[in-house]
Amino acid sequence: MLKRKNISRLSDEEVLSLYKDSGDAEYFGKLYNRYIPLLYGIGLKYLNDTANAEDAVMQLFEILLPKITQYDISNFRIWIYSVMKNHCLQILRNENREIIADFNTEIVETDEILHLFDESINDREKKELVKRCIKQLPVEQRIAIIRFFMEEMSYTDIADTTEYNLKQVKSYIQNGKRNLKICIEKNKQ
Repeated sequence: MLKRKNISRLSDEEVLSLYKDSGDAEYFGKLYNRYIPLLYGIGLKYLNDTANAEDAVMQLFEILLPKITQYDISNFRIWIYSVMKNHCLQILRNENREIIADFNTEIVETDEILHLFDESINDREKKELVKRCIKQLPVEQRIAIIRFFMEEMSYTDIADTTEYNLKQVKSYIQNGKRNLKICIEKNKQ
């Protein structure tokens, strides 16, 4: 049996597989803990309240623990992002509240482009296309995109490590995403 201290070296999918095989909730707990900051950020973005965001993170864990084995998950990060977003939207619907998202600069962008940077994608052509398109971006957009999506830095971290201000960082990421999407669509076969 694998020692629990080695779990940190395993991929998300490997830890999830251990949980599915053993039923030991500690495996899923370790995996879920990796994503608490992301989930909390999503909760803040949609619920606009720290206490509600914390509650949503805990509720989601309790909901998923008995059900997670029923899902076929190829990329846990993208999957958990979508599940948390939907959970927050459901909370707002149940409360009949207006859905307003606070786009705080510390919080992760939308998931529409995350799949392009998924290291587990086996499609070599797609990876090469993304790399070529990133190289074609203006230098500021390229730096912002790489640091945000590949190095998982926040807007603030990017601003701190470059000469860009927060507005510029957000603009470079938005424009970079748009230009990447255009490039990829244009070069798809």
